[in-house]
Amino acid sequence: MALPVTLPNLITIARILMVPLAVWLIIDAQVELALLVFVVAGVSDAVDGWLAKRFDMKTDLGAHLDPLADKLLLIALFVTLAIMQKVPAWLTILVVSRDVLIVGGVVLAWVMERPMEMRPHPVSKANTAAQIVYVGFTLLFLSAGWNMLWLEWIGAPLVAALTLASGALYLRDWLRHMAEANGHG
Repeated sequence: MALPVTLPNLITIARILMVPLAVWLIIDAQVELALLVFVVAGVSDAVDGWLAKRFDMKTDLGAHLDPLADKLLLIALFVTLAIMQKVPAWLTILVVSRDVLIVGGVVLAWVMERPMEMRPHPVSKANTAAQIVYVGFTLLFLSAGWNMLWLEWIGAPLVAALTLASGALYLRDWLRHMAEANGHG
C-alpha cells in the first residue's frame, strides 16, 4: 500500500492552495497573474497525474483530492468572475448547481446507506474541459483587453449545454442506483 502523502498528492494540495490566491488576484485586478496561477494549476494537474501513473504513486487520497482540487478552482473562479461581472451569473449558477446536486446526491445515497461510486462520463470530462477552457479564455481575454463577445455567444452556451447534459446523466445514474438499491431495478 502506497503512502497517502506522495509527491503527486503534495502537488495536488499545492493546487488547492492556489485557489484563494487566484481569487484574490482577480479581485485585486491582477488578472494577468491570476491567469498565470490558473495555468500553473493546470500544469500541476497534468504533472501530478503523470507522476502518479508513471511511478505507481496512486493513492485513494489522491483519487479524491485531484477532482476536488479541480472543482474548487473552477467553482471559485466562476463565482469570483461572476461577482466581478466578467462571466454570466446564470452560467455560474448552473455550473455550481450541477456540482452541488451531484455531491448532494452522493451524500444522500451514503446517508441512506446506499453508497454509490461515481465514475465520470465522457460528457462530464468534456464538460470539465469546456469549463477550464472557458475560464482560461476569460482570464486571457481580460488580461489582453480583448472583446469577450464570442465567449458570451459561443463559449457560455457550449459550457451550459455540456453542464446540463452531464448533470442529466448523473441524475439518471443516481435515480437508477436508488431504484436498484430499493429492489426496483
